[in-house]
Amino acid sequence: MSDPVGVPWPAQTATGVGSMPGTDQAEAIAVVLGELPNLPHLPELPSRGPGADMVGRTAALLVDMPVETTARGWRLAERPGRDMRRAAGLLSADLDAMEAAAGGYSGVFKIQLCGPWTLAASLELARSVEPALGDPGAVADLTASLAEAAAAHVAAVRRRLPDATILVQFDEPALPGVIEGSVPTASGLRRVPAVEESVAADGLAAVVAATSAPTMLHCCAPRLPFGCLTRSGATAVSFDLALLRREDENAIGEVAESGLGIAIGAVPAVETARSGGAQAMTTERAARDIAGSVVGLWNRIGLLADALTGQVAVTPACGLAGASPAWARDALTRCQAAANLIPELIEEGAP
Repeated sequence: MSDPVGVPWPAQTATGVGSMPGTDQAEAIAVVLGELPNLPHLPELPSRGPGADMVGRTAALLVDMPVETTARGWRLAERPGRDMRRAAGLLSADLDAMEAAAGGYSGVFKIQLCGPWTLAASLELARSVEPALGDPGAVADLTASLAEAAAAHVAAVRRRLPDATILVQFDEPALPGVIEGSVPTASGLRRVPAVEESVAADGLAAVVAATSAPTMLHCCAPRLPFGCLTRSGATAVSFDLALLRREDENAIGEVAESGLGIAIGAVPAVETARSGGAQAMTTERAARDIAGSVVGLWNRIGLLADALTGQVAVTPACGLAGASPAWARDALTRCQAAANLIPELIEEGAP
């Protein structure tokens, strides 16, 4: 069976969410390229400090909206300064390392950016400690600026990897809270008013369309608004399998039937007594269990088994920045091994 229409990766694919441990980009990208042959990604290394984190890395790309650090995180600023220059320098060095390691790569290659709603929930206003999310004008400006920045960033990556197909992942861990109205104000005593789901979808759609590339929306928070994600025009969605509620499964079925790619976070992002350590199961046994959990979800939803191998990618549950280097590598190995085993489990009729 051919890959479902719209799925931006080949069959039996695994990938990472984005972040990796450590501070050596050349080492991190070597691991990613070695363990994830079908869908490698540009690693993020937040251990390097401000500017290497998800919010700062994206905020430094914003067009005509400078940012700076505070004791609490990042805020909009009056003019560009040292913090933006440092973030831009880190990203430039990462792109240099990417080009050196993957310059001849001709498959699908993933890059990650913070999505507009998480960015608005994380950035403070320039003259206030309140989140930009509470100011509709600031949100509109941020969304427009991010759309322009995303387009420019994709173009820059394409110049360095001219033979690759670029897949853009927008990270939106704050999206459920934005829609539910649970994002706190600076005092913590109040909450920023909820954003209507249709408005949230429109904001996502603006940045998705600007990339002119396949896109994936990732959220590793509970109560993921699948309808909002699918209305955004994204090519794929990504989530943490362990956080799914039973009522989410129908929504996933609708996503699958629409032909979108589905990246399932089925491998723990940090080592646990069951997943690693001296008593850890072998990679082969662990991969079989992981593949079984993915096939089990697909079967519970009642979807055609033939579509699973091409439509689903296996990932860690979330970023791997908090993992040990050994576990980060092992987690990616298990993801790819599980993706390879899915056709076998389907043949066996795994429940």
